[in-house]
Amino acid sequence: MSVTPEKPGDVSRRSLLQRAAAAGLLVTPAAGLLSACAGSEPSKSNDNGGTKSKDNPFGAKDGSAVKVVIFNGGLGDQWAKEDKVLFNAKHANITVNMSSTQKIKTEEQPKMATQPSDLIMNSGADIMDRATLINEGAIEPLDDLLTAPAWDSEGTVADSLLPGTVADGTQNGKFYVVNVAFTVWGNWYNAALFKKEGWQAPTTWDEFFALAPKIKAKGMAPYVHDAVHGYYPRWALMASIWKSVGKQAVIDIDNLKDGAWKVDGVLKALEPWEKLVKDKLLLPGKLDHTQSQQAWLDGKAAFIQVGTWLKNEMAATIPPGFELTLSDYWSNAGDKAAKDVMASSGEGFVVPSKAPNKEAAKEFLRAILSKAGSAKFAELTKSLASTKGSGDNVQDSALASANALMKNGTSDLISFRFPDFYADLAKESENLSEELMAGRLTAQQFIDKMQAAADKVAKDSSVKKQTRTA
Repeated sequence: MSVTPEKPGDVSRRSLLQRAAAAGLLVTPAAGLLSACAGSEPSKSNDNGGTKSKDNPFGAKDGSAVKVVIFNGGLGDQWAKEDKVLFNAKHANITVNMSSTQKIKTEEQPKMATQPSDLIMNSGADIMDRATLINEGAIEPLDDLLTAPAWDSEGTVADSLLPGTVADGTQNGKFYVVNVAFTVWGNWYNAALFKKEGWQAPTTWDEFFALAPKIKAKGMAPYVHDAVHGYYPRWALMASIWKSVGKQAVIDIDNLKDGAWKVDGVLKALEPWEKLVKDKLLLPGKLDHTQSQQAWLDGKAAFIQVGTWLKNEMAATIPPGFELTLSDYWSNAGDKAAKDVMASSGEGFVVPSKAPNKEAAKEFLRAILSKAGSAKFAELTKSLASTKGSGDNVQDSALASANALMKNGTSDLISFRFPDFYADLAKESENLSEELMAGRLTAQQFIDKMQAAADKVAKDSSVKKQTRTA
């Protein structure tokens, strides 16, 4: 996620994606995650004996240790190691025990009720369900982080963040998730290839379908996508819906409004995806995210939809001369919000409620969100951080295309929240998105089944309902 976004919504990539995200990579939560849950002033000590000050607003204690767990996915973990250096330059007497993994839920959730890690980057396919963590009191509200002084700039931490970052991490009126990446989503293509062939990158579905035969004539599939993880195609489908029917209609979907999936414009948004599949414009094969991305890099397909973590994730196999360039999701004539861009904060950190060193965990978050830390993040990942200005001094064509996309967009950033609100609905939407893109559902059948799934959640009194207002 950015221009710096992952969300501005579900950004992340796999949080966005919440951001995305930032995004829902959720699994059905198990009941009973926990058996029980339970502006600083200078010269004031916390219960652990740390002294609070402007440079140590939470009273992180010298001599203590903080355990930080990093999701080592598309963004890697080198940026986090740089944050450790930054943190210890200010807090030399606090030990940072940092580890990296892709098995966040598998390794971290069993410890949440006893002695969890202090700071966890909750992302990836093995993500802990955010709604469950919040509803069971497993993670700490972090509103005090927002009001704390920024690490190396004027104002508060909240002042330093890109629009949407706070909203993306807020639920039930409290701020729980610190999204550190700002992801932009869209259709990627190789600008060098397009220049060579004299092709113009499409901005509308009509232009894409006109270009597709020329692409096929070169022995390439016009499109490829992750056909294994349903949240990948869901990003594209929801972006198309937003562009077609506008922001309020997606807010109504998130709020489980009766008939929200069946309003005029939703079918029009999804029919081009149905046509793409029926016209055999997808690269055959059930490829996952890295396999589909590699196929695209190998010249087997002209377009792939994914977020701005792409370059870093595939850095080792990008061919010489390959110009990764991001374009917006394509629109239809008459779309209500054709210029809106899908971008959000994602890759979210949480602090467990039972963490033994919450003070140092929050202080480490201040370092991550610093100007210095976010600039290093953008440099290393070629993706924007959720801190303002992170990509200002990074010279990279892929990141530049994401920045250009954001500058040409409107102030409304495409996002959707129901995957963060309802785990079962999130999983069903992933399954149905896969079915649509596999040609086993029509666009109308997809809509009907999504409406039925939303209605089921809406009518279930045991499910705590969430409300999105913006």
